[in-house]
Amino acid sequence: MTVLALATGTDPSVLSGVSGWAVHLMETLGVAGAGIAIAVENVFPPLPSELILPLAGFTASQGTFGLVEAIVWTTAGSVVGAMVLYLLGALVGRTRTRALMARIPLVSIADIDRAEAFFTRHGHAAVFFGRMVPVFRSLISIPAGVERMPVLVFLALTAAGSAVWNTIFVCAGYLLGENWDAVERYAGIAQWVVVAVVVALVGGFVISRLRSRSRAATP
Repeated sequence: MTVLALATGTDPSVLSGVSGWAVHLMETLGVAGAGIAIAVENVFPPLPSELILPLAGFTASQGTFGLVEAIVWTTAGSVVGAMVLYLLGALVGRTRTRALMARIPLVSIADIDRAEAFFTRHGHAAVFFGRMVPVFRSLISIPAGVERMPVLVFLALTAAGSAVWNTIFVCAGYLLGENWDAVERYAGIAQWVVVAVVVALVGGFVISRLRSRSRAATP
């Protein structure tokens, strides 16, 4: 049984899901496989970095590759994946994005203007800290592309924020050893907290907007 199979506590032939896919990449390509897995995770946010990163750390603890190598390659993968979404946002462009957002019920042009003004003022912090927030880690790259944040600035902020996030999770997997999967369980709780906060904010916005329209329509 290989080191990576030990990480999942099962035989390699029956590995499945994201764990099995990440294991296969790292068994086949070594540390580069971890970087590729994180690059794909950044483009497809439903894939959990909270699972892949600790698994890479556990693998490093077994001597398959080095801890620093794991952090460097996963951070490079984060930057590559983020750049894909940045280019997507730049391709769609500001004009089309505004037109699409204006079609969303209850969203006004003034709301869009405020969102753009916020990103203009706080875009650098949003990209850096956004790399450390579940769910938004990948999505923050799109408005950066739409607003055409300078590419070098975007890459530097993304690399810095991703390095912090990746180091925490890779080192956690490295230190926990065969208990690396505990990281994903606790990170999953944090992810649901973020989702709950977003749902609450969206719900508050919708209720507020409906009340405003109701008062405006009252003679």
